[in-house]
Amino acid sequence: MLVVAEREQLPVPQARAGEPQAWDILFRRYQLPLYVYVFELVHDEQASLDIVQETFINAVRHLGGLRDDEKFGSWLFGIAHQKCIQRWRNRRGEETALEEFSALPAEVEDDPAEWLIRQEQEAEFMQLLNQLPLPQRSVLLLHFVEDYSLEEIASITGTRVGTVKSRLHYAKKALNKLIEENAS
Repeated sequence: MLVVAEREQLPVPQARAGEPQAWDILFRRYQLPLYVYVFELVHDEQASLDIVQETFINAVRHLGGLRDDEKFGSWLFGIAHQKCIQRWRNRRGEETALEEFSALPAEVEDDPAEWLIRQEQEAEFMQLLNQLPLPQRSVLLLHFVEDYSLEEIASITGTRVGTVKSRLHYAKKALNKLIEENAS
């Protein structure tokens, strides 16, 4: 049985060889993070599920083209990112209206009041995050939520590292301004 202990030990070579068990491990490892990322970009549950499914279908078809097995995660997120862009271009050619984030259920702690406060704070933060332009929101999510390096984000978004740095800088600056305005 294949077991994943760390990111570097993913069974990518076995998946390339067509082993269903390896694909199951990869799917289980990336299904939720990929869904959360896509949902944050498209704000549509069904579309997010469809994009995640299409992403894995493309991954199965094109895994042979992946040169560095250790970059499987960023490669997979790159496929999903491109699928999101295709969806926006096909739908309207512009960003869709933003909706409030529906937080995934968190583990309930001993104090329900603290849990409720945290949920409200997360919802408020996500509302502020959703006010940022898509390129800035995307790099913030990939860097701080998914923990990708600047180089990996550049690969995912199809931009240069300098562009990622710039977007990250302006995103943090804009988010801080929104937080300050919201606190007043």
